Amino acid sequence: MPVHWTVSHPQRLVVAVAKDEVSGADIEQYFAGVTAEGGMSYRKIFEITHTPNALSEENLKALGQRVMFYAQHGQVGPVAIVAASDESYAQARLFAEAAKVSRPLQIFRELHAARQWLDAQPAVRRPGES
Repeated sequence: MPVHWTVSHPQRLVVAVAKDEVSGADIEQYFAGVTAEGGMSYRKIFEITHTPNALSEENLKALGQRVMFYAQHGQVGPVAIVAASDESYAQARLFAEAAKVSRPLQIFRELHAARQWLDAQPAVRRPGES
């Protein structure tokens, strides 16, 4: 599986790492898994440095549309995308432009900077959560 993720309910945090070739179906599986685990509203780190040119511009835009769909059906938490290479950074920019929803999203070159920014973001609570 090219996308590996963990969900920490106590920290309200999802950490995902993508490696090698990643397809739109792999990202869909990530979305479905995080949703099933109740983590869609959590803060997220998504590390894509090792996925050079994994997704086409068309696929990235389609995934952005999918995020917009998830946002219409509940909160989506802040996202820090880690993209150290120029290629992965360009892909992250395309995705960010396509996934225009009401939530903080930043792209970083280093994991440490991404985690610092994400830790400063307030945890999103769904209606009825304490």
